[in-house]
Amino acid sequence: MTFRSILHRALLILSVSVLALVSAAAQTDADKTLSPYFFVKGDPKVDQLPLKDTSVEINVSGVIADVRVVQQYTNEGTRPINATYVFPASTRAAVYGMRMRIGDEVIVAKIKEREKAKEEFEAAKKEGKSASLLEQSRPNVFTMNLANLMPNEMVEIELRYTELLVPTNGIYEVVYPTVVGPRYASPNETAGNETAFVETPYLRDGQKPTSTFHISTRISGGVPIRDLGSSSHQIASEWLGQTVARISLNEADPYQGNRDFILHYRLAGDQIASGLILYQGLDENFFLYMAQPPKRVMPDEIPPREFVFVVDVSGSMDGFPLEVSKKLLQDLIGGLRQSDLFNVILFAGDSTALSETPLPANQENISRAIQLIEQQRGSGGTEMLPAIQQAMKLRREPGVSRSIVLVTDGYVSIEEGVFSYIREHLGESNVFAFGIGSSVNRFLIEGVARAGLGEPFVVEDESKAAETAAKFREYIQSPVLTDIQIRSDGFEMYDVQPGAFPDLLAERPIVLFGKWRGSPNGTIVLNGRTGKGDYVSTFDVSSVLPDENNSALRYLWARTRIAEFSDNGYGDITDARIREVTELGLKYNLLTRYTSFIAVREKIVNPNGNTDDVNQPLPLPVGVSDLAIGSEPELLWLIGALAIVAAYFLVRRRSPVRALNV
Repeated sequence: MTFRSILHRALLILSVSVLALVSAAAQTDADKTLSPYFFVKGDPKVDQLPLKDTSVEINVSGVIADVRVVQQYTNEGTRPINATYVFPASTRAAVYGMRMRIGDEVIVAKIKEREKAKEEFEAAKKEGKSASLLEQSRPNVFTMNLANLMPNEMVEIELRYTELLVPTNGIYEVVYPTVVGPRYASPNETAGNETAFVETPYLRDGQKPTSTFHISTRISGGVPIRDLGSSSHQIASEWLGQTVARISLNEADPYQGNRDFILHYRLAGDQIASGLILYQGLDENFFLYMAQPPKRVMPDEIPPREFVFVVDVSGSMDGFPLEVSKKLLQDLIGGLRQSDLFNVILFAGDSTALSETPLPANQENISRAIQLIEQQRGSGGTEMLPAIQQAMKLRREPGVSRSIVLVTDGYVSIEEGVFSYIREHLGESNVFAFGIGSSVNRFLIEGVARAGLGEPFVVEDESKAAETAAKFREYIQSPVLTDIQIRSDGFEMYDVQPGAFPDLLAERPIVLFGKWRGSPNGTIVLNGRTGKGDYVSTFDVSSVLPDENNSALRYLWARTRIAEFSDNGYGDITDARIREVTELGLKYNLLTRYTSFIAVREKIVNPNGNTDDVNQPLPLPVGVSDLAIGSEPELLWLIGALAIVAAYFLVRRRSPVRALNV
């Protein structure tokens, strides 16, 4: 067979395949509403968009935020529906309560083991009862399921969660994620309940959310608040003196739920909350200890270092995220010292290294790397783990400290494999993570940095790239505090979290949760090392009295303990750990990987049980293109490429040059 006939046959097969794909993409069947297909409006008798509004109230007192979320669902169709909605929350959120309101009736949800809650929900659905089920897919991704939402009926779901705010370099940040970005699932992944959210349908790039979004925040700082602002939304501020502020969204546009809400502020004098908070309960007592770190000491001589930049150039990075990444990498690579070494790995469906060996950070190599990055256009899948594995395995220079710098939006569903691999190779390099975009997967970004004993960064837009790159250079030059140890003298504390502390790279408080017995007396002593030598800080426990208003500590302690056991080892957890996480969720009324909230209305509203299932489509985060979900533009690109190939062979047929026989 000649080379020409082989190519002609391959082209024919490929053309038929493409036509089949185009035909499939053009279908409007109900079964084509899952990613990568765009949501298509179905039967007009069925309300395909039952979520109408999300209202959020955030109350910050000191370093603890309490958040109330109300989701309003209304069935404006003529047939009963079962609705599914995927939504995010903070990676540190301790979800401790849920209520369902239908008319004047309020049903308080109960926390139950995940499978039991699911069985109860399915039974209620079958019996024609109204029910709601809240499940955790990831620590920052939840799924709300509603059963038997009747025509013209409105259901309100209220969620309550709390989280700790830890400032970095004196800046406090309140983040409320609004939308789950599309996730790439590797063909090697095993589907299950915890990855079902990956198939959530999405609207087109540029389409606004179909539900309204409202958020208000009240900050009580204890001392004057300054530099209050939002990098994500236009806000209106109302001041109640100098220490209390109320913040709301500009209501001119109520459809702003397609990017994270980010609020930041400082306290007068750049004060960082430090000290001790106590709560005395009926059965258990809890404490929160926060120690202000010493000021950074810069060493006179910094040893040579090697940096491997692992850069995501997949479809979800196309456009705005990749342009931000280019600016960031220009600042990062351009700021290396001549004594440093570096390399670049680009990854999408596969990965490619700039060099097989580390390159000196001279002007020629830096220009070569920046030119390579500038040429990139986002496309393809997001095979992150193989890229990190390749970075770890690159040949390295002896005696040189290596750091891996991951740059991505984090839109993958295989977080657990990435975390596990990084932890297993901690002796080879630290790992820093840069999240790029308006609604990044913070679970992955923070988890990668935590597993790699590095530091997480989020760059929302190009204007923040230079500032963030400068922070990175500052962090890697010298740690703030190393060899951190905390002990108590005369104050009996136990079940403390975390069990150990990595080197402190940023100027942020050292946080310790735990339980205590006896009377609140004695001292807590912090030991460590700075660039100047030994560091010791002592706190007098007796100077603080327990306060019943600190009841959130029980949820925060339990959430921290669950995170130690579960969050960062999602794919590698023992039966004993599963039991412990389950028991913590049940005891402290917390949503976890193994516990869910279930609310059932006992009244039968749909006796015949006929319903339609609806997956509420999500808007794409601002700046994320259709390529993130494998949409029609990719097919059009492929058709264009095939047309070029076909034209080429038509020209070749008229050419006197004969094809080689093979």
